[in-house]
Amino acid sequence: MDCCSNQPKFDGTSKAYRRALIAVIVINAVMFFVEAGAGVGSGSEALKADALDFAGDALTYTISLAVIGSSLALRAKAAMFKGVFLGATAAAVLAMAVIDVFAGELPSAPTMGWIGTLALVANLVSVLILLRWRDGDANVRSVWLCSRNDAIGNVGVVIAGFLVFALQSRFPDLILAVLMAGLFLRSAVSIIKQARAEMAEEAVSNRCGAT
Repeated sequence: MDCCSNQPKFDGTSKAYRRALIAVIVINAVMFFVEAGAGVGSGSEALKADALDFAGDALTYTISLAVIGSSLALRAKAAMFKGVFLGATAAAVLAMAVIDVFAGELPSAPTMGWIGTLALVANLVSVLILLRWRDGDANVRSVWLCSRNDAIGNVGVVIAGFLVFALQSRFPDLILAVLMAGLFLRSAVSIIKQARAEMAEEAVSNRCGAT
């Protein structure tokens, strides 16, 4: 590998990005409480999954904020943690969906629709806030991927709420939860791959600096 061939990627070290990240953290924390209560009250696995994702995002974005300006290795390790956490979230969502197949009841379609729409608006705001920083190192890119996934998932929640009402079946809700888990897992793999590549890049850079 050429020691001088890699151009540095944006690492989040700007006041504007820090302010944007803080705003998105607040949005996610507030929406976790809103959607968690609605998910439990409505019996919707899709809302519970999305609430869990909001909580995970608030936590991992805080980690992203904390490691801004640190070494590439530390930022890559933070991204690796976020990738693993996202994978664990996918597993938890799948487990809840399986349990609900045997013990669940028809979720409240109106609640799914209204809360899903509110969450979609919150995530679209987050996506717009972060849009100019959608490319960067693994730490920065993981934030963008999670926000993008959330917006996609919320569109699905609204559609699933309509289908639950139209079909009087809980299976659209369960199917969406499984699809969301798959999206989480795919992003987790992408984040982990980039983090590993950046760890290798840092190792090469250190060797180059030692010569």
